[in-house]
Formats: sequence, C-alpha cells, structure tokens
Amino acid sequence: MQTISGSSRTFAGRSLRSWLQTLGPGLITAALVFGPSKMTITSKLGSLYGFSLLWLVVLAIFFMFVFTFMAARIGIATNQSLLSSIRQKWGNNAAIAVGIGVFLVCTSFQAGNSAGVGIAVAELTNTPVILWIVILNLVGISLLFFRTFYNVLEKIMIILIIVKLFAFVTTLIMVKPDAGAVAKGAFIPSVPAGSSGLIIAFFASSVSIVGACYQSYLVQERRRISPGIVQAGSDSFTGILLLGVMSAMVMICAGAVLHPQGIMVNTATDMSRALEPIFGSYAASLFLTGLFGAAFSALIGNATLGGTLLSDSLGKGSNLNSKTVKMLIALVMIAGAVIAIIFGKLPLQLIVFAQSITIFIVPFIGIAMFAIANDEKMMGSQKNSLFMKIAGAIGLVIVIVLALINLKDFITK
Repeated sequence: MQTISGSSRTFAGRSLRSWLQTLGPGLITAALVFGPSKMTITSKLGSLYGFSLLWLVVLAIFFMFVFTFMAARIGIATNQSLLSSIRQKWGNNAAIAVGIGVFLVCTSFQAGNSAGVGIAVAELTNTPVILWIVILNLVGISLLFFRTFYNVLEKIMIILIIVKLFAFVTTLIMVKPDAGAVAKGAFIPSVPAGSSGLIIAFFASSVSIVGACYQSYLVQERRRISPGIVQAGSDSFTGILLLGVMSAMVMICAGAVLHPQGIMVNTATDMSRALEPIFGSYAASLFLTGLFGAAFSALIGNATLGGTLLSDSLGKGSNLNSKTVKMLIALVMIAGAVIAIIFGKLPLQLIVFAQSITIFIVPFIGIAMFAIANDEKMMGSQKNSLFMKIAGAIGLVIVIVLALINLKDFITK
C-alpha cells in the first residue's frame, strides 16, 4: 500500500529513492550477463529462425530470475559471503576450487569482451581496434582508483544499460516488426530443425549461474555502503527483466530484417553491417553503440566478478574497496586485453579450457546455492519457499543436463 509522508512516497515501507537504490545489484548482474557473446547468439537465432524462438527468452529469463532471487536472499539472510557459506558446509577446498574456477573462466572469456568493445568503437570511428582495446581497458582499470568502487560500478552499469536500451529500442522502431508474429514466437513454443545447438548456447548464456551467484555479493556490498536501505530478493527482478527485454529486442531486429533475406550473421558486428544497406549508416551506428554498451559493461562486470570471488576464496575478503580485490580485478582486465591483442579474438584453445572448467564449476555452484537457500539454520525466514524449491530444482536439472551435453561435446571434440 502506498502512502505519502512529506515529500517522500513509500512503497512497502521504503521510500522511492531507497527502492531505486536497491535495484543496483540486479542491474549490475544484467549488464554483466548481456555481453557481446549474448548479442552474437541472439542475432544468430533471429537471423536463422526469425521470431520462432522468442519463447526461449521468456523461459531462460524465468530461470535466471529464480537463481538470482535465490542468491540475493542468501546475501540478505547471511552475515557472510557465499563462498564463506560454501566453506562452512563443504570445507575450505571447495571454496578455493570455486573461486579459482570462476577466476579462470572470467579471465578466459575476458578476451572476448576486450575484442568486442574494441571492435565496436573501431567500427564507429574507423580507427585501429588495438588502440581501443588498450584505451578502454585502461579506463576500466582507472575506475578501480575511486574510493567507493561499488558506487562507481553501479552508476556506470546503469548508464550503459540506458545506452543499450536507447540503441536497441530505436533500432526496433526503425525495423517495424510484425507484432502478431512477435507475439506468436514469444508465446507459442516451437523448435525449428537444426536449432538445438543454438538453443542450448542461448539458454546456457542466459541462465548464468556464475552471474547469479555474484548477486549475493552485490546485495551485501550495497548493504555495507547503505546499511539503512531495506532490501528484498525481488529487487533483482527489474535487472533480470531488462536482460530479457534486451535479448528479445536484438532477436526481433535480426528476425525482422535478416531472416526474410536469408542473411546469416556470425558476430554482433556482422549484424550492424547487415543493417547498413537497408537503413543506412545511422542504424548501423546505433547498433554498434549498443554493442559497445554490452561489451564495456561485460568487460567491467566480468573482471569484477572474477577478481572478487578469487580474493574471497583465498580468504582475502570480497570488499570491493580492498586492494587485493582491486588488484585481481585489474589482473583479469590486463590478461583479457593481452589475449585479445595477441590473438585478435578468443583463441579456440582458451574456449575449450574455459568450457572444461565451466562444465564442473557451474553445476556445483548451482547445487551449492540451492542447498544453502534451503538451509533453515543459515537462511531463517529467507529460506526457499515451496515454489522456489520446485522452480530451482527444475532449473538445476536443466543446468546439469546442459553440463552433461557440454561434457559429451568436450570429450568427443
């Protein structure tokens, strides 16, 4: 029930301003997950299958919210980090293994983020890619020197989400998709022949267990900075919803423009080039602006995630103002930039290496979060409801099945 108290409107006992402040962790998670690889997969889905797989966005975002909601409640209910809870239940070695595993995965995929942000600006300005890889990674590292890094991170991520939304909404308006066909694709599931590989890739990238687990750290960081703000697990809903909206818009644009002409894209940059002959350089520049926002937010967020969890696993804490955490965040950025400059893109061997770690780390993190969220001693009144237990269990089954499929592919390659 809404009430008016002075000039401050409250909802559920919280002022509008404090409610807006609680959205930060969810928005950071959305910006972290929606990177250049996500844009590439959604562009390919749209160009190959039109609107027929839009229902996949709805399903994936539902399960991403389930795990993000779970992680947020863990962060709210406990007085320790997620890795500390894992250490408490399964021992120090389990916590260290998760921290190192997440760090290696983040470092491996950081090259793609560096290449993506460099290509986006280089295409916009007709300048060398390497120049922008160096400049934008230096900008990312410079953010670490601010005294309150979390506040800077939150503001940057919100700005980048606004940039992405503006770019994609404007492109969508220019594209003018068939509303009936879009609705049919979103609410009537179908599986086109030959789409299973991309469906798995999209679902795995959208239901990011690693990204979701970081939500527990973000809500605790927000609480440390603003202890007077009342937080709820559902505060992450807005960020995850925006993640789905951005994915849907990219897929719709590709489905409306490229699919009817049989134009295939292999990268998000190809998508921008394909738009140019139809709508002119303005549309291509708009899409590249969105790609820049996606790549730069992923570049910062991915490095922050990897550095924070490694520091925590080694017993150095997870405070974003910690020198150790900042050094490890910078290390992820530097490593990603060096790999991107040397190889020009993410090397196949590194992808295989990252996948091999992800196959084992992701299911364990998912199971660990699920077990902790069901632990009444740790969670108290914040423990999983019956609905969350059922939804979380279904989500875990899907994640484990995807891991087994990846394991099979990894072995047979």
